[in-house]
Amino acid sequence: MIRKVQLPLQTLNLIVGFAVWVIISSLVSFMGEDINIPPDKVAIITAIPVVLGSVLRIPIGYYTNIFGARIVFLISFILLLFPVYYISEAKSYVDLIIGGLFLGIGGAVFSVGVTSIPKYYPKERHGLVNGVYGLGNLGTAVTSFSAPVIATQIGWTMTVKLYLILLLVFAALNFLLGDRKEVKVKTSMMEQIKGVYKNEKLWLFSLLYFITFGSFVAFTVYLPNFLVTNFGLDKVDAGMRTAGFIALATFMRPVGGWLADRFNALYLLVGVFSAFTLAAIVLAFSPTFTLYTVGCLVIAIAAGCGNGVIFKLVPQYFNKQAGIVNGIVSMMGGLGGFFPPLLLSYIHSVTGQYSIGFMLLSQVALASVILVLWMLYHDKASLPAETTSSAIKKIADF
Repeated sequence: MIRKVQLPLQTLNLIVGFAVWVIISSLVSFMGEDINIPPDKVAIITAIPVVLGSVLRIPIGYYTNIFGARIVFLISFILLLFPVYYISEAKSYVDLIIGGLFLGIGGAVFSVGVTSIPKYYPKERHGLVNGVYGLGNLGTAVTSFSAPVIATQIGWTMTVKLYLILLLVFAALNFLLGDRKEVKVKTSMMEQIKGVYKNEKLWLFSLLYFITFGSFVAFTVYLPNFLVTNFGLDKVDAGMRTAGFIALATFMRPVGGWLADRFNALYLLVGVFSAFTLAAIVLAFSPTFTLYTVGCLVIAIAAGCGNGVIFKLVPQYFNKQAGIVNGIVSMMGGLGGFFPPLLLSYIHSVTGQYSIGFMLLSQVALASVILVLWMLYHDKASLPAETTSSAIKKIADF
């Protein structure tokens, strides 16, 4: 019974972690009414939670293999109580930066499930189950949609404090329902890193996830304030539209994983990054609100599907080092969500528009298409390394 409940429990854990992760970006417009936030600091404040949420994914993925998901989730939720309370009492934008940095723990818990969940399922289902776990990304939609609505009724300070209750409830659930007998791996972190850092597939997956998950995070933190300041939407409407983007990207994640269980994942990635390229070009030309919406929705579909495909590949190629590799790949994805909002903000301050930033995204996506096509041509990633070695051994024996 305990083993069967791990997928839904850990998916709900991720929803909670991600919901906490984006508290500031979802409520920054409300916070700005009580706290003097310089316009040039808004991008930094909304992006800063991504930093720790990215860097911590490596040790959290590793320690999940050492202690199990139950302990890591439990400790993470207890630690999150402190920055959430601190933010609820913030008096300056410096307070938001300090509290926001430690909110990153909420984003870092992503590494827990992608390391733990595959242990409970056969390899041919890893794409789907990791995609289902990825539905936890809905936590960002929950906060983007509900936090502004609640804040209009009780204020942003009390809205933030409500998350303290949520964290305590899920800390208790993990204590009671977490798997105490999860399979553990005792290899040291440095040994695991030495075993994978020269593998070109690790860095390929990191680059691809940098774009797919990075775009998801970047648009999540960038859209609420952008829609208010550039299209004149009210704060609740902007939050709802951002939640729609998040929901679409999130529900495409299990679809991508399911497709990767059945088709060549690299062909799927060619389609994903081709869509990225076209959508980013559309956004680069500062279109009407309707075309801008279409471009964002295509990005959401491509990002969600790509996320699912990539995390089908990780346990397939790195079964024995899944914890550390999941941590490295997901860290790069998180960092992919940190830099774009800052870059877009800087470009806008210099040029008065965002076109150059979106054109850069289109060119990076196009380069990814070429790289995946090159790998397909050379047949370097179509089969796990152990399968190739086995085939060579059979030929030698013959």
